[in-house]
Amino acid sequence: MPSDTRAILDRRDLASGNPFLAQRLRPGMAVLDIGCGTGAITRGIAELVGFGGETIGLDTNQEFIQRARASENLPGLSFLVGDAYDLPFENRFDVVTAARVLQWLARPLDALRSMVKAVKPGRSVVVLDYNHKRIAWDPIPPPKALRFYEVFLGWRADAGFDNAIADHLVELFENAGLVDVDAHLADEVSASGDPGLTLWANVAATRGHQLVADGVLSEDERAAAEAELRAWAEESAKRQTLYLVSCCGRRPASE
Repeated sequence: MPSDTRAILDRRDLASGNPFLAQRLRPGMAVLDIGCGTGAITRGIAELVGFGGETIGLDTNQEFIQRARASENLPGLSFLVGDAYDLPFENRFDVVTAARVLQWLARPLDALRSMVKAVKPGRSVVVLDYNHKRIAWDPIPPPKALRFYEVFLGWRADAGFDNAIADHLVELFENAGLVDVDAHLADEVSASGDPGLTLWANVAATRGHQLVADGVLSEDERAAAEAELRAWAEESAKRQTLYLVSCCGRRPASE
């Protein structure tokens, strides 16, 4: 994640950012939050599992982890720089979770298998992620904004990322050996005036520079798309629905 995406991550919290996970947490649980970013949601997890619980946030971005550690003031909460493909844990957690993370991995099944290894037998893996192809806007954003969206999805696909991973989570969970797999729609809906409407403008302002650096978009095109997306969010947007799925599976109790 580019460092300038920090503001997007800081605005999230557990109740609004991952309510399905919140419903599954209980006092005293041990939880691993993969791709925790700056720890905004991770701190909510720590608050729910309470004094007798343990919460570890893990991310590859050292700057984000340093920022998370600066506010590491809850009992049982800690942060670690690490790789989802090679987690340094085995049979350790009651819940291993990743929100909006697998979409950025070229080998999501390998990451899931690492997550399964980290969770205790009989306990749960919980993942939340997007199908970017099923976003719904009212009204449709202007042409330069849509052009950015299409180029962004193409750039992701060329890098090996699954733009529709939300609808593939059940299959991935089953292939990773999880049982009792259960998936639920978890759409994020923003209406007029909601800060969530600026999400894609912020993507253009942050990830957009990576597209420019990779030569798939010019800086003029990026800047024009960001301007159109901000104007759309502030002046004409009525509704935006981001398609997400929450998926939960259990590691078999006996293996």
